[in-house]
Amino acid sequence: MRKIRPTLADILSARKFLAGHFAPTRLVEAASVSRVAGRRVFLKLEMELPTGSFKVRGALWALSEKLRTQAIREVTASSTGNHGAAVAYAARKLGLKATIFLPEKNNPLKRARIAALGAAIVEKGSEDLAAAWKAAEEYSQTTGAYFLNDATDPALPAGPGTIGCEILEQAPEAQAVYVPMGDTALIRGVAAAIKQQKPSVKVIGVQAATAPSYFLSWKSGAPTETESCNTIADGLATRTPDAKNVRAIRELVDDVVLVSDDEMLRAIAFLSAQEQLIAEPAGAAATAALLQRKSGNSENAVALITGANVQQDVLERAMHIAA
Repeated sequence: MRKIRPTLADILSARKFLAGHFAPTRLVEAASVSRVAGRRVFLKLEMELPTGSFKVRGALWALSEKLRTQAIREVTASSTGNHGAAVAYAARKLGLKATIFLPEKNNPLKRARIAALGAAIVEKGSEDLAAAWKAAEEYSQTTGAYFLNDATDPALPAGPGTIGCEILEQAPEAQAVYVPMGDTALIRGVAAAIKQQKPSVKVIGVQAATAPSYFLSWKSGAPTETESCNTIADGLATRTPDAKNVRAIRELVDDVVLVSDDEMLRAIAFLSAQEQLIAEPAGAAATAALLQRKSGNSENAVALITGANVQQDVLERAMHIAA
């Protein structure tokens, strides 16, 4: 039976391993966000990791764990971009070939990053990741390549779980942590780390309003597909929830909120102007939630900035909508 959440021992093992590859990311207090949100807000700067995204934590850990028990020559993955780049990075580090399946309509910045890391790229399907996922699975079955699926891989969430450990050490006064939520590997890892060490800290998931599959599933308790997942935040574009992941977030996550594309764009502009930080739409989602959810309870909050691979036209649109 697939493990749906990592144990603290899993996360600590991942942390020891990942420490050999990169240092903990910075956590900074954001005075500008605090003023608007009506509470003390810290930002966890995951975009400072290699490939500009938190995803390397999970990909590097999961692939190294698989290599301990199985000989692998090639790894494949389906991705909207950041997971693909992370798998390509991990494959290069560990001496493996990588083939990444992307939707045909993809982020060119992320695509270029994957190519620069030496991975082969196959484009399949338009916007929905489902076609790329199916193609990657078929490729794995045909070639014997290991399919590293970040939505279902049992080892992977321990990688991003290390973020939760870092937050508790860097901001022991934190009372709530806001986490962008796509395929849920990130929030399952972060929440597992926090709830096993300091269960009083709330974990709040943030989804795109036009891609609310896990929001709806969290509320109902049953996997709830949506007809589309058309959002500017490709990292949050999930349409078909996994039943075990739904069960995990129901157990671990205190609340889930939605943000619109315009709110994410405004958050991108706000972070750029006020904090001199670059974030992609999914990376700015947690900040967007805090900017929209003004609080009078003085709760200390942490927002994850999960990625900075933003296209120039999206940046320009963000600046325009905020003007």
